[in-house]
Amino acid sequence: MAGRTRVPGWSAGVLCLLIVGFVGCGGRSVADPARAEVQGVLDRRAAAVLAHDAAAYARTGAGARFGDLSAIPLAAWSYRVRDLDRSGDTATADVELRYRVEGYDRGAVATGRTLRLSRDGAGGRWSVDSDRPAKKSGQQPWDQGEVEVVRGTHSLVLGVGQPTGTLRRFAGLADRAVPAVADAWDGDWARRVVVVVPRSLEGMAGLLGSPASSYRGIAAVTTGETGGREHAPADRIIVNPDAYGLLGDLGRQVVLTHETTHVATRADTTSATPLWLSEGYADWVGYRDSARAAAEAAPELAEAVAGGEVPARLPTDEDFGFTADAQELARAYEGGWLACRMIAEQWDEDRLDAFYRSVGAHGERAGAVEDATRKVLGTTQEDFTARWREYLRTRLG
Repeated sequence: MAGRTRVPGWSAGVLCLLIVGFVGCGGRSVADPARAEVQGVLDRRAAAVLAHDAAAYARTGAGARFGDLSAIPLAAWSYRVRDLDRSGDTATADVELRYRVEGYDRGAVATGRTLRLSRDGAGGRWSVDSDRPAKKSGQQPWDQGEVEVVRGTHSLVLGVGQPTGTLRRFAGLADRAVPAVADAWDGDWARRVVVVVPRSLEGMAGLLGSPASSYRGIAAVTTGETGGREHAPADRIIVNPDAYGLLGDLGRQVVLTHETTHVATRADTTSATPLWLSEGYADWVGYRDSARAAAEAAPELAEAVAGGEVPARLPTDEDFGFTADAQELARAYEGGWLACRMIAEQWDEDRLDAFYRSVGAHGERAGAVEDATRKVLGTTQEDFTARWREYLRTRLG
């Protein structure tokens, strides 16, 4: 998990998740010609997708409707049969699908699919009867219906069941977010984002392969892989339209800017990076160009501080957990944001960026923040925490 973020001052939050792979369906390996034959069918199917050849796609069988995915600009699309469980003239294939969106993905998205196939008698050609996400793998947008594509200057919006005007507004938000993030973070990143807007909260949960209850009140999610530039090939910002619709204009922009920050910093975000830093930094960028006062953007923490309850420590990763109390969760998000804001104010913005990179470059979580605090900020973790607590009193008390 790369992190979970609540936008300070709003009930809806932002979640950043790490997709580390998939688990396919089980089944016994079959060392007979059927596996090679099925792979051949899927190779022809992939070629048809890339060639936008609906007739050739139909000749490989059914499954996902060709029209549902045909609008997506694809640079690559391939299948690899991982396992095949065959019974006579029917078979179930555990398949890895890899695809890349042209102009946006450095590397391929990899996801598990379960395909059921059949053939017309012995010696007949195999064809696909159904194609669905593998167990524990999320849906892809085309699993939920026809995908509409809207292109922005710095963004590509993929929508299902949403009005074109709504998708254009998301493109506008993303197009403003990218330059804002680029102005704050000078790292090597693509400076463009893919935004996925499903029909509902349930659609968002389906894309993430989790229950809808896990994301109720969460405005957006960023999926991707942390752990270095070579492991950060394809991020997606996935929107919860139900929660997003409750936000005002500023809140909507902060959410997209926050999520875009996760895309930008992905290569420098590792297992050594605590959530208070990754989420606090994204919130800092989101609010960087706004005039929102600290107490207004961090109401839960402001109430606690005003009542004499100043946190004794920086938020832990556990404070950001799904099971945390809503108010405690809000205070964790707000505390991380204000820690990053303090660094930007009391040191400077360049030092904040350097601190973020230094923490992520550490080999392990233990000692990462302490070492970066000493090397980049020139102080100790104890002094930093004391400064942060005083900062909270000054800004929120």
